[in-house]
Amino acid sequence: MNRRLGGVHLLWNVLAIALAVFTYFYGLDSQHIPKNGDEYPYEHITRLTAASGHLLPLQSELDGMRNTKPPLLFWQGIASTHWGQDWDLWHLRYPGVIYTLLTALLVFLLAARLSRQMEAGFIAALAYLAFFSTYRYGRPFLVNPPEVFWFFLPFFTLLYWRPFSFESRLFVPLLLGLEIGIGLLYKSFALLAPIGLVLVWWYLHQCRYQWREFIVKDAYKPVLAGIVALSMFALWFAFDPDPQSVWREFVVGENAGKFEAHGAGYWAQLVWGGSSIWTLLLGYPMNAGLLAFPVAALFLVAYRQPYQLGDSEKMLWIWMAVLFVVFAVPSQRSARYLLEAMPGVAVLCALNWQRIPRWVFVLTLVAAGAVLALLAFLSHGLQHEAAGMYGWGYWLLLGMTLALAIFAVFFARATRSVVNVVVLLVFLSLAAFLRPFDGDLGSYGETARHYVRDKDVWVGCNFRAHDEGDRFMLPEARVHGYDENWNLKPAELAARYRLFTFQLPLDAGPCEGCRVIGQRLEIRGRQSPDELKAMLGGDVFRHLFVKELLVESALADPAMPDANKEGCR
Repeated sequence: MNRRLGGVHLLWNVLAIALAVFTYFYGLDSQHIPKNGDEYPYEHITRLTAASGHLLPLQSELDGMRNTKPPLLFWQGIASTHWGQDWDLWHLRYPGVIYTLLTALLVFLLAARLSRQMEAGFIAALAYLAFFSTYRYGRPFLVNPPEVFWFFLPFFTLLYWRPFSFESRLFVPLLLGLEIGIGLLYKSFALLAPIGLVLVWWYLHQCRYQWREFIVKDAYKPVLAGIVALSMFALWFAFDPDPQSVWREFVVGENAGKFEAHGAGYWAQLVWGGSSIWTLLLGYPMNAGLLAFPVAALFLVAYRQPYQLGDSEKMLWIWMAVLFVVFAVPSQRSARYLLEAMPGVAVLCALNWQRIPRWVFVLTLVAAGAVLALLAFLSHGLQHEAAGMYGWGYWLLLGMTLALAIFAVFFARATRSVVNVVVLLVFLSLAAFLRPFDGDLGSYGETARHYVRDKDVWVGCNFRAHDEGDRFMLPEARVHGYDENWNLKPAELAARYRLFTFQLPLDAGPCEGCRVIGQRLEIRGRQSPDELKAMLGGDVFRHLFVKELLVESALADPAMPDANKEGCR
């Protein structure tokens, strides 16, 4: 009977992994996937560098944002788009998904090895892929997917092949340096601080805190790994034709600038505001998204039952603690800075999955039901604006996901094995909800795209290089950005620009003197405090969904646009 149940569980887990892979690739080319605004500047730098025909120096038209990151991410984008010949979101993003799935594979292997149970490996991999931070940052064209992989790989190497890995005198330290060095060339040399500190701590822990033994036998190993990693990072300076700019823009501006307090003083920001220590303290549960309840419970379980922690678990907790402490020092603090430790969190969750109370997982299922209800509410409202926007398959997906969540709530034996699948299905439901905004309703038609070919088109932007997103929708136009913070009214835009886009409520009409070339449905990304209050009061659709018009004005002053080309810069 156990063998038969084991076979059923194996089939369930394999199907769950297949669902996760499909979910991560579904809608990958969408403009509306959960992401971070940094994707736009990275696209900008990659596009211009590819157009230059040279890998270095990096190219950019953004003020102070040329050497904003080391070159590997941009080279990755150049390679995946074949030097910009296949310039679309799919080609830019798919390497990031591959990195994320490779990280999930490492999580699977490590959890299975530490627990000696394949079931724990599946739980760990599914939990990692069910973290909202993984879904949000592990799919777009961002540095996070390769960063997390390469910075988790050294710790995986040490734990998976322990004790050989710790005893190795030369091979493993050099391998660690190579792995860390590639990560530094994606992210920053500054990450060597927490990683190096953890390596020293781990080797010391392996020596049972016998300092003399550590100094004689192992102290050189993390030092050697650090030297190799920094030497690899230094190759950027060696091969870049303009190393002074790399120093000025990246080392001083991008890294040292993190310690500058903006607005309030350093100590005020430490205890209050969006960059406070409390924001970072909640970072691990926040990164988990719907799995915030099990992750929070994991901390309580470890605190109440420290005697049950294995050696490997203690080492993963050390990594989490050091990362938190190091990133609590700069004035800019964000849960995003803790992403490197989330694979370790997934492994710890899997190792303690049965110790976490069932009611904690029920909270996750209830929260998932609330998200599904919100999606159903929004979808029903949009159906009145655009009939047939969502087909029967979408509603079937919502219904099946909700039914599975309800089943897991009331059937105790299924709760722990189903919860990650429900979260992944919620992600898939969200992507299906957003999909129409990238279809005919959310895109400009062929006629509009043909009309603006080789013409200047001005688009609104609320983030640096935000106009890069419009280049995918109007690929043959010369796209420029104007700052939405200028709060220009349609009539003022019509006086400045001949061809431009602007957003307005679904029931509003175009500007006077404008000819509509194209129209699409859009989701507003940022709302003012007053608009957020109105949405909480029930006026959701007016402030969340808008229509965007591409118009031509006969009133434009041809001398005006050149004075405003830096709107998104």
